[in-house]
Amino acid sequence: MSIIEKAVKKLEKEIDQQVKESPVAASQPVLEPDAEPVIESQGADQITAAKDRQPSQPELRDSQEVDAETLSGFKVDGDDVQQETSSVPATSTSEIHCLPMDRLEDLGMITPNAPRSRIAEEYRTIKRPLLMNIEKKGADQVDNANLIMVTSALPGEGKTFSAVNLAMSMAMEQDRTVLLVDADVTKASAAHTLGISYDKSGLIDILEGGDKSFSDVLIHTDIPKLRILPAGRVHEHATELLAGDNMRNLMSELSQRYPDRVIIFDSPPLLLTNEASVLANLVGQIVFVVAAEQTSQSAVEEAVQQLGHDKIIGMVLNKTRQNILHKHGYGYGYGYGYGYGYGSRPDSPESN
Repeated sequence: MSIIEKAVKKLEKEIDQQVKESPVAASQPVLEPDAEPVIESQGADQITAAKDRQPSQPELRDSQEVDAETLSGFKVDGDDVQQETSSVPATSTSEIHCLPMDRLEDLGMITPNAPRSRIAEEYRTIKRPLLMNIEKKGADQVDNANLIMVTSALPGEGKTFSAVNLAMSMAMEQDRTVLLVDADVTKASAAHTLGISYDKSGLIDILEGGDKSFSDVLIHTDIPKLRILPAGRVHEHATELLAGDNMRNLMSELSQRYPDRVIIFDSPPLLLTNEASVLANLVGQIVFVVAAEQTSQSAVEEAVQQLGHDKIIGMVLNKTRQNILHKHGYGYGYGYGYGYGYGSRPDSPESN
């Protein structure tokens, strides 16, 4: 027998002697440092008893408990997190798009950095009757009042400028969320103005009925209550897609499922494409932009005739001169508009 074996044998005898002399019941195992429990004749019964003696895990309660009801407080309906009602921070796999605030300010648009600017005050005046109509408090009541189309008779009158500013102003409301839909599927000016590339999937892609869902193409922004739905790719049958059942189902879903949401559509000019007339049949309110000293009365009359008589139509006078405003005390001097060219999209926003 080697020296090591003798030492181990001696150690085992000493341990046995200590167990016999100990007042503790000999049936309990003696644990050596870093050793596993020694279980002899008891077998499975002893294992069960050992598990029963383990301290129970603490239950998740109060702030530690995160269950389905807590997460449903964020109103996750497959497309976005709509409203936060819990102190538990929301998590989302959606990418947050940072809006180009400096560029928007250079263009004279509304930004959260200047909530009391003149342009912000003007759009507070414009949006108030629209919101009253949504709440059924206006003079007229129509279906789908939370679906608002912004359009014009001809290109270059400032309808995209107005659509973006209206969406930014609406997103400042405490009890509203806003979805800006770039329905000008040829130009895609609204989304591009907000820093979204032309090749981003969007409205047309989901109307085609492919593998793109609404949640796949919806863009969250760093303004918590503002979402963007880009136009999607250029499609030669865009008019038919906008007039199809998929579009009607989408509009119905947007209008009825989210009662606190305002959906603003940047539409093509009415006298240039058929898409605007098709879209007008699906919305409840229409903001018609007229460029001061530019749009002819005949063009306005012709464009309005394409709109249904069951819509609420509001006129916005754009590009008024400052001296006229000061003289008469009314009007909106935005001083900015968009050109329009049917065909391929421009390479830079400066050409819009």
